[in-house]
Amino acid sequence: MAKSEVKTSLLDNMIGVGDSVLLEPLTEDTFLENLKKRFDHCEIYTYIGDVVISVNPYRPLPIYTPAKVEEYRNRNFYELSPHIYALADEAYRSLRDQDKDQCILITGESGAGKTEASKLVMSYVAAVCGKGAEVNQVKEQLLQSNPVLEAFGNAKTVRNDNSSRFGKYMDIEFDFKGDPLGGVISNYLLEKSRVCKQPRGERNFHIFYQLLSGGSDDLLKQLKLERDFNHYNYLGQESAEVNGIDDAANFRTVKNAMQIVGFMDDEAESVLAVVAAVLKLGNIEFKPESRVNGMDESRIQDKNGLKEICELLGQDQAVLERAFSFRTVEAKQEKVSTTLNVAQAYYARDALAKNLYNRLFTWLVNRINGSIKAQTKVRKKVMGVLDIYGFEIFENNSFEQFIINYCNEKLQQIFIELTLKEEQEEYIKEGIEWTHIEYFNNAIICELIENNTNGILAMLDEECLRPGTVSDETFLEKLNQVCAVHERFESRMSKSSRFLNDTSLPHNCFRIQHYAGKVMYHVAGFVDKNNDLLYRDLSQAMWKTNHSLVKSLFPEGNPAKMSLKRPPTAGSQFRASVATLMKNLLTKNPNYIRCIKPNDQKAPLIFSEALVRHQINYLGLMENVYVRRAGYAFKQPYDPCLERYKMLCSQTWPHWRHGARDGVEVLLTELRIPSEEFSYGRSKIFIRNPRTLFKLEDQRKHRLQYLATLIQKIYRGWKCRTNFLLMKKSQIIISAWTKRYFQQKKYLRLKMVTLRIQSYIRGWKARKLLRELKHQKRCVESVTTIAAYWRGTQARKDLRQLKEAARHKNAIAVIWAYWLGYEARRELKRLKEEARRKHAVAVIWAYWLGLKVRREYRKFFRANAGRKIYEFTIQRIMQKYFLDLRNKLPPLSPTERSWPVRPYLFLDGTHTQLRRIFHLWRCKKYRDQFTDQKRTTYEEKLEASELFKDKKALYTNSVQQPFQGDYLEISKNPKYQKLNGAVEEKILLADVVNKINRANGKGAPRIFLLTKSNFIIADQKSGQIKSNIPVMDITSVSVSKQTDGLFAVHLKEGSTAASKGDFLFTSDRLIEIITKLYRIIFSKTNQKIAVEITNEFLVQFNQDKVCVKFIQGAQKNGNLPACKRKNNRLLEVTVP
Repeated sequence: MAKSEVKTSLLDNMIGVGDSVLLEPLTEDTFLENLKKRFDHCEIYTYIGDVVISVNPYRPLPIYTPAKVEEYRNRNFYELSPHIYALADEAYRSLRDQDKDQCILITGESGAGKTEASKLVMSYVAAVCGKGAEVNQVKEQLLQSNPVLEAFGNAKTVRNDNSSRFGKYMDIEFDFKGDPLGGVISNYLLEKSRVCKQPRGERNFHIFYQLLSGGSDDLLKQLKLERDFNHYNYLGQESAEVNGIDDAANFRTVKNAMQIVGFMDDEAESVLAVVAAVLKLGNIEFKPESRVNGMDESRIQDKNGLKEICELLGQDQAVLERAFSFRTVEAKQEKVSTTLNVAQAYYARDALAKNLYNRLFTWLVNRINGSIKAQTKVRKKVMGVLDIYGFEIFENNSFEQFIINYCNEKLQQIFIELTLKEEQEEYIKEGIEWTHIEYFNNAIICELIENNTNGILAMLDEECLRPGTVSDETFLEKLNQVCAVHERFESRMSKSSRFLNDTSLPHNCFRIQHYAGKVMYHVAGFVDKNNDLLYRDLSQAMWKTNHSLVKSLFPEGNPAKMSLKRPPTAGSQFRASVATLMKNLLTKNPNYIRCIKPNDQKAPLIFSEALVRHQINYLGLMENVYVRRAGYAFKQPYDPCLERYKMLCSQTWPHWRHGARDGVEVLLTELRIPSEEFSYGRSKIFIRNPRTLFKLEDQRKHRLQYLATLIQKIYRGWKCRTNFLLMKKSQIIISAWTKRYFQQKKYLRLKMVTLRIQSYIRGWKARKLLRELKHQKRCVESVTTIAAYWRGTQARKDLRQLKEAARHKNAIAVIWAYWLGYEARRELKRLKEEARRKHAVAVIWAYWLGLKVRREYRKFFRANAGRKIYEFTIQRIMQKYFLDLRNKLPPLSPTERSWPVRPYLFLDGTHTQLRRIFHLWRCKKYRDQFTDQKRTTYEEKLEASELFKDKKALYTNSVQQPFQGDYLEISKNPKYQKLNGAVEEKILLADVVNKINRANGKGAPRIFLLTKSNFIIADQKSGQIKSNIPVMDITSVSVSKQTDGLFAVHLKEGSTAASKGDFLFTSDRLIEIITKLYRIIFSKTNQKIAVEITNEFLVQFNQDKVCVKFIQGAQKNGNLPACKRKNNRLLEVTVP
């Protein structure tokens, strides 16, 4: 079964009666009993026609889940059980589909759940409207504006833990598709007196407690606050902690909401600084002092608190201190400065705190409006949601309660006008048979309060503007004179004798019989709160602050814009705002949510029948039920009704040529709707039962589907025919172009063949002519050739004869030369033979003498004994030598220079050779232990020795330091993760160097990276790459002979890297950097770059050649060289 078929309807499994119009019998008792029965079963919503009654459950209920949202989405109002989502969906669909601006009026007394109801409506609309990144951002900003405004505008009262202390009306703007574009928030009369004083059992605004509970220690230290509530006079001590309210968590929610709405970090900090300043203003105490002239004045007791406030607001302490001690009054061209006594100083302090917080709240609303306002200028549809303070009756009711209850009277008047009075008058106007239903019209109460001449607000303004002595008592006397005979006004001082014996009404009070009951108002503070005066000295002091936000809150403090005109009173401002609100609401289609408070204990599952009955009476709910029950559920002018439903009748579709009423009659007749279900008015059709309307809507929906299918069919047929004709036309064009192409191709082929035959014939003729010409030429040349050959033959014959004669002459000389050589060789042979004979005689004689000697001495020695003794002696000496050498071998360290002493002189060569062989062997053993990295390091050390030994004084310090390469551990350090990802090759060297500024010689720390192809310069803090230079662009490197670490990298002229010139760096690891750079360039190009070691060299800076000159002097920065640009051609480097 489909999901839509299993949902609960209004009548299925109903607890009590979901729509009070269907209640039988209909009495006040049965109405109350129905509400109680449904409340006991967690059914907190009940209908009166299209009006929703909401009873506050004072506990969370599982009826606001996403599944519940989908259940009520796009469903008819009476199709499911009563719910606030049904009204929100009906309003949204009317706005989207029928292009009607909507407003949702949420009324009820304080604690009835109006704020929660408004949030539920907004969350539902946000859930069912369109999707998308931009739309979701707008929805999120609209929803997150609530936590911000609640934190700054709501407070705990005796009747409500989250009572709205201001009125809020939000216009949500939608495009033609129903997607939200933005919104506009209007606020009404923040109860700013709560900043300085709260009734017993109530709290100040939420933000103060949230800041102290949820702010971090660093934030509180920055704002100069302490976490203890008892430290601040403006915070109610009795009820600072509230069960069920987590101020710390709410503060985090508010900060997150401010970020989502669009507050910048500095803006949020400025707002919290103002809140902290307001909180600390309450701790300023004054002491009395007497002046010489006898005038009383006040002084601040502890100026430390004032100093902290001035630091938060960027204010001069002396300016603010004077503003608390003096008041300047200007009249025409005169200025009079008077001192303030202690009472006046406290009044000035509280006035500043209230105005500062009130203006901050107004700025917050405007700032939120700036973020959530619609960015496009297209026509918009509007849904207004009104969440305003409820009717209030306290033990001590003052000016704020009077204004709040006046606003509720106006809302009740709208409800009466639109639901009771206007509807009944419309039935009579349209000629519908109707029995009038009596109800109470509160217009008389509104007239009592807002009449321009004799109204209470008008008299209060007149009293505030009247010259002379003005007080709350004079205001009450005036009320007694003007309003004494009014039936809704009561006073102890009234001329009417009926109140003289009423001891429950004090002398300084008056009583008004509101629609919700009698309320007694204390006139104390009425005049001051209506005046809402802030001394000009305080406004000017706030304008002089360095805090941009505070300065913008007090534009009247600007001396250039100073005005002596008296500002409008609070009552007149509020009356104008309420009038604008009422005018705005009357332009929209209203939807009502009537909130009821079940008990005064704010406890769940308690239903006080007396309290609820009282609310039923003053809200006029019974009269509303009577009107709905006797009236019609739906009315609409004939023209839009016929336009909407004309497709349901074949006679009216697609065009009706006669009157709209006739068309509606034909339509309803053909649909066979019973006559008792509707009535014809003069200009409108009235439908009694909502189910009849639902039936029409269902038939229209099915008919629209059929029409959509028909339109699709016709469109597809047109599209296919159009496509066929287009294809046919295309086929003809393609065919023509194809035939043309083939004919053109055939013509070109014939032309090419013809040209080829012509070329072959011309070639054959040309070759034939060429052969004939060549034959003629050869015949002419052959005679010359034969003659040449003949002459050559004769010349060669003569040459042979001449050569033969020459050979005969040369043969005689050769034979003579050979003969002389033969004679010489024979004489030489003879002489050699004679010499050999003489030598043989000497040898024989020597052998003979030796033989004689041996024979004579043979008797003394054995044969070969001497030689053997010699060899034995030598062998023993060598054996002893090698054994001693084995025991005296030096250590295997290649740096060891010692060697045993040579024992015999004849072993000198052997001893030296063995020392060399042993050293080579232990060097090989030592090298075999090396890793590739260590071998590379020693190779680099060897290269450094060749480059810098005995040339650079810094070299000796680097010998003992191993070359590590990556000193910054780029790949492991999370700080340089982004930089490591930007470098594609392996990093061979990473270190921090000082880059010398080309203009002034000052150094700045930079990260120096070296890879196989590039060297890279990056910012040390951010890791951003500043320069990436290929090593192929480096031509040479220059350093000094001193112990400094400065070196210059010379770049190839014309390269991209050399646009600004050569680079100058300083580093303690200069030897390692240049050695690695030298080896990398050699491995890339097989060419050695020049390393210039001199105390004076040239570098290229932009287009100039600059001489870098090293001088010795005292150092300010230790061993670091000090660079100073002398002029455009000289840079001096001071080294120790």
